[in-house]
Amino acid sequence: MEDIKKIAVLRANALGDFIVTLPALQAIRTAYPYAEIILLGKAWHKKFLMPGRSPVDRVIEVPVKKGIRAEANTREDPIGQRLFFETMRKEQLDIAVHFQGNGVSANAFIKQLNARLTVGLTSKNAAPLDRSVDFYYYQSEVLRYLEVASLIDAKTVGIEPRINVLDEDIKEVKGLLSFLQNKPFVVLHPFVTDLRRAWPLENYVPLANRLKQKNLEVVFTGSEEDKDVVEGMIRAMDHPAINTCGTLSLGGLSALLAAANLVIAPDTGPLHLARAVTTPTVGIYWAPNFINWAPLTRSIHRPVVSWNMACPFCGVVPNNPYPFEPRADCSHEISFVRDITVDAVMEAVDPLLFRKEIIKKT
Repeated sequence: MEDIKKIAVLRANALGDFIVTLPALQAIRTAYPYAEIILLGKAWHKKFLMPGRSPVDRVIEVPVKKGIRAEANTREDPIGQRLFFETMRKEQLDIAVHFQGNGVSANAFIKQLNARLTVGLTSKNAAPLDRSVDFYYYQSEVLRYLEVASLIDAKTVGIEPRINVLDEDIKEVKGLLSFLQNKPFVVLHPFVTDLRRAWPLENYVPLANRLKQKNLEVVFTGSEEDKDVVEGMIRAMDHPAINTCGTLSLGGLSALLAAANLVIAPDTGPLHLARAVTTPTVGIYWAPNFINWAPLTRSIHRPVVSWNMACPFCGVVPNNPYPFEPRADCSHEISFVRDITVDAVMEAVDPLLFRKEIIKKT
């Protein structure tokens, strides 16, 4: 296509969901350097994706709508939805792309934008698009969206997500980094929204102690609601650690992760963000999630995988149709990665320590 001025990309969900689209967004940016890339997202995207952060030029917040955007305690507003589509049609989009689900909800949504070309994922019950790729669940999320981007001749320029840390991000954590006095440090982010993907919290105290024994400072991250839990962990440790829960913006978190020597976390947004700022990671995954969400490279990333497929509570294997989908026979909120030991995590940690310095030198 020629004379492409505006490309809208639908991706209205959480941090990790956005991070895995970055290689595809960069491919689109490289293919269409003069086009405006508009992310159709959520309020947090609008706040975080300021100019220079990513390939996204502008964010437009989409309304709450089933299958597109969910918000706690917020109902759909038909009038707001109608006004959104009226406004979007005035944008005169050249291409509308969706990186969201199997197309059952997203295809009909982007067709209402009246773009010259509609592109995305599709499935049996989805409305047809001009160009589409069949949705198959078990695929690397990064490669999934690169495959969609290729439908508009956007060639892959990288397979790991990349995002820029801005000057204001660095200023936000300047005091904390000064307190650390340039000592090597590891970030631990123990918290996930789905407890079934969470590594048991009791493992973080012995893990942190062993990291401190290697002369590494330990910094915990999390939300304001996680602060007291982390305080309890630190009191149980043999050594002091730093609790940043609830104190950092997403930009500040980016800068902190970028400065760290290593980040250890279960499969959650901050782990993906650490990858995007090129910090070595040790990620804790349940096997089916590993297929979709693990990093594609291993030079500075080490996934630690639980291959135990059965629910530790009832013995059911809840990976049909997909991991952790609600099921009548097993919806237990219990860790499916609890069999991963502290020793296994430390075994993955050791080869990565101080890789950050190696990256900087090369």
